[in-house]
Amino acid sequence: MSPFNRRDLLRSAGVIAFAGAAATTAHTQPARAAAARPGFAHGVASGDPMPDSVLLWTRVTPTPEAQPGSGVGPDVQVHWEVAEDSGFLRVAARGSVRTGIQRDHTVKVVPTGLRPGTTYWYRFNAAGATSATGRTRTAPAAGAAVDRLRMGVVSCANWQAGYFSAYRYLADRGDLDIVLHLGDYLYEYAPGEYQARDVVVRPHDPAVEMTTLAHYRRRHAQYKTDLDLQALHAAVPFVVTWDDHEFANDAWSGGAENHTEGAEGAWATRRDASKQAYAEWMPVRFEPGGHIYRRFAFGSLASISMLDLRTYRSQQAASVVDPAIGSPARTLTGDAQMEWLLNGFSSPATQWKLIGNPVMIAPVRFPSTLSAREVGAVEQLLGTTTIDGVPYNVDQWDGYTADRSRVIGHLRDNAITDAVFLTGDIHSGWACDVPADPLTYPFNGASVAAELVCTSVTSDNLDDILGSPPRTTSLVVEEAFKAANPHVKYLDFDSHGFSVLEVTPGALRMDWYVLSERTDRAATSRLATSWQVDAGTQSVRRAQ
Repeated sequence: MSPFNRRDLLRSAGVIAFAGAAATTAHTQPARAAAARPGFAHGVASGDPMPDSVLLWTRVTPTPEAQPGSGVGPDVQVHWEVAEDSGFLRVAARGSVRTGIQRDHTVKVVPTGLRPGTTYWYRFNAAGATSATGRTRTAPAAGAAVDRLRMGVVSCANWQAGYFSAYRYLADRGDLDIVLHLGDYLYEYAPGEYQARDVVVRPHDPAVEMTTLAHYRRRHAQYKTDLDLQALHAAVPFVVTWDDHEFANDAWSGGAENHTEGAEGAWATRRDASKQAYAEWMPVRFEPGGHIYRRFAFGSLASISMLDLRTYRSQQAASVVDPAIGSPARTLTGDAQMEWLLNGFSSPATQWKLIGNPVMIAPVRFPSTLSAREVGAVEQLLGTTTIDGVPYNVDQWDGYTADRSRVIGHLRDNAITDAVFLTGDIHSGWACDVPADPLTYPFNGASVAAELVCTSVTSDNLDDILGSPPRTTSLVVEEAFKAANPHVKYLDFDSHGFSVLEVTPGALRMDWYVLSERTDRAATSRLATSWQVDAGTQSVRRAQ
């Protein structure tokens, strides 16, 4: 029985096996050599799948001079088509769109009228050149019974720090429905900045810190020449959000730690430039009003609420003992996004409420047993600041306790179950319970949600910062953190890699995969550990 007929049969029975559909087409993996194709040097991508549509992306180079960020090159008509087979014998949609320097010759189209829960292939053509073929998949129909959802989970990919082997392993799996990218898709720094051990595996382009629209465009373009990233984009639709490094380190609504007003121009100009380049170069739909926070449903099984925790946030607190840190006047989410988030826990009516959460929501208390050297390294890793002698991460939800209390109180008071925060940012792997009372220490008792944190693709970990062999000094630090934070069940400060999340009606499971060496283009991968959240428990446990 053909896979399409089998899906029709399952759909008529009221059940869609969403995960693994790509595995039935393993013999037609999207081409990995997209960079060799004239006119389409940056590959193809898809994202934000809905039941009847999906966004498709590419970038065309109509002439050799029309390089990213150059502002040079003619307008060009780009044709696209979507098919139900890799040979494009059963075309489901086609069209054309014009692009030019006003959008850096990028192309974004949204074919509609597609079938729910269906695999499609797509490609572009312009000026006699044809792109690589991409493969994508629509979301299941609203309310459909779905027995499994499987996604890759990644964050923090610093080009300078190593190779994107994590993306290669995810691309080669053939069983993913989506890839969830939780931010720091790229980094703003000049070559040699933000590196431990003075190691630059491959330098950034342009050779300056990103501050202008041309800079941001060129940096996005550089990342999309990576063949492993191209392969993953061509194989699986992405669902993305930004964190700070898409703008500048520790960005907030009015500035950033890594921005000098005046010397580096006006923050508003830099922020708008970074947002424009992101909108041009990423397979993402911006919502009406221009905001990026948005929600996706995968039948009745799961919804994913993707947060924007940079655009609306108040400046990070100056002191942990300042009463302003818990003031309702300070915000991480902004009022409109907060209301949207809280309302989304009840609507749409899905069992699992997943939150794409760029920074950690579970409270973290620093252990008192660490040496000054260890404290300094952890501060660098987690972005923590020592304020009044107390290490504290004011860039995470820990620095915005009023907003966190609103979220936790809403979950607790409305008896909402099966909420799981999926987090990146801190270059380490965590499995945590989210305490019902995060302001009272020790954090014992009931939890209202779980939190799973993926490690970095390449960005520095604790052993990189300390200059110590992996799984040596860090083991002592990890045990000290877990002892001081009993809600933290798993912690890995050293590894680089990726995660795979599998969601079923009975449980949600995260597998952490680690790479042998981020600076080795041929790095190997292994499964390090697995943790799960059983339905209705709001608590993590080691998977069997």
